[in-house]
Amino acid sequence: MRANCWMGINRVEVREVPEPTILNRRDAIVRVTATAICGSDLHLYGGYVPTMEKGDIVGHEFMGEVVEIGRGVENLSVGDRVVVPFPIACGNCIPCKRQLFSLCENSNPNAGMAEKAWGSSPAGIFGYSHMLGGFAGGQAEYVRVPYADVGPIRIEDDSLSDEQVLFLSDIFPTGYMGAELCDIQPGDSVAVWGAGPVGQFAIASAVLLGAERVIAIDRFPYRLEMAAEKAGATHTIDYEGTDVREALRELTGGRGPDGCIDAAGMEAHHGSAPINAYDRAKQAIRQETDRPHALRQAITSCRNGGTVSIMGVYGGMVDKFPIGSLMNRSLTIRTGQCHVQRYLRPLLRRIEAGDIDPSFVVTHRMSLDDAPDGFATFKHKQDECMKVVLTP
Repeated sequence: MRANCWMGINRVEVREVPEPTILNRRDAIVRVTATAICGSDLHLYGGYVPTMEKGDIVGHEFMGEVVEIGRGVENLSVGDRVVVPFPIACGNCIPCKRQLFSLCENSNPNAGMAEKAWGSSPAGIFGYSHMLGGFAGGQAEYVRVPYADVGPIRIEDDSLSDEQVLFLSDIFPTGYMGAELCDIQPGDSVAVWGAGPVGQFAIASAVLLGAERVIAIDRFPYRLEMAAEKAGATHTIDYEGTDVREALRELTGGRGPDGCIDAAGMEAHHGSAPINAYDRAKQAIRQETDRPHALRQAITSCRNGGTVSIMGVYGGMVDKFPIGSLMNRSLTIRTGQCHVQRYLRPLLRRIEAGDIDPSFVVTHRMSLDDAPDGFATFKHKQDECMKVVLTP
C-alpha cells in the first residue's frame, strides 16, 4: 500500500509499505477514505519531536471504512464508516474509566521512553513518534486500529460528507476541550492565541459555549478573516505591530480576558520582538525545546483569577516562564492532549443538528501522493493554506 513516511527533517515521502494486519483480538483494519495534515504534524516535520525514525508512517487525523475486525471487536462490523480518534485508549484502566483517554495506561508499548522525558507516559498516538508508541499513522491507504472496540465512532448519517466529520478525530474536540476548560460563564471574554485549525475550533466552541466576546490573535489576515467570518470571533488582533496585552485590556474593560487559550504551541511566533529572537535561537540549537511566547503572553494577559487553557502542543522545556504572574494573580492553568473519545458523540450531535459544519477550515484538497507538497504548503502558509485534506 501507499503511505506518507517521515524521512528526516522537513522531508516526507509517499512510499510502498506492507499492508497492516490484525495483531490483537481488539484490532480493526480501516481503509482510509480521508486523512488530514495536522499542525502538530509540522512539529514532526521540523524535527522538534524526538524518537522519529526514517520510514515512520505519519498522520493521526483519519477516517474510513472498516474492512477487517478482530474477534474481540463486537461493536463494529465490516463495512462500517468510522472516524478514529488520535489517542489510542484501552477503555479499562483508571484514566480511561475517568474519561481521561489521552492518559491511557495500557496503550503505549514504549512508555519507558515517555517516562524519561515527562515523568509518566500518556497514551499511545497514531503516527507520532516511538516515544508515543511507534504506531503507524493514518496518512496511508490502510491503518491498523488497536482497541477498536473503544476508539472509532460509526457515522451512520450518509448525508454527512467525510469533511464534515473527519475533524472529530482531533482538531474539533481539541478546540472544544480548550474552550470547555475555560469554564465559560455568560458574559465571559475569551482570547485565543493562534487562528490555525485548532484555534478556529476553539473560537467556534467558545461561541457555542456562550462566550460574549471571543478574540482571535494571529498575524495572517486570511486566518483572522476566517476566525471572524466562519468561526464567530467578535474581535481580531494582528499581533504584528500591536501591543496584544493592551489591546485585550481595552476590549475587556481593563481587566483582561476571563479565559485565554493557547492554540499556538511550541513553534509560536511573535513578529520581531527580542523575546522571539531569543526563543528561536535557543530552539535552533536545541537548548530550549519549545517557543513559549504565546503562552507567556496568555498568562500575563489573563484577568486576575482567570483560566489559561493550553491546547497547543508542547514537547519539553521552556525558558522564562512567568510563574510569579501565575501564582500572585491566582491564575488556573488547565491543559492536556485531548480526550477525544469523551467528545465524539456530543460533537457529532452538534454537527448533525447543524450547530456547526467543521468543513469550513478546509482550504486544500490533495491526493495522498501529493502529501509532500501538502506539508510544504501548510508549513510555509502558502496559498492561504489553513487545512489540507488528503484522499488515498
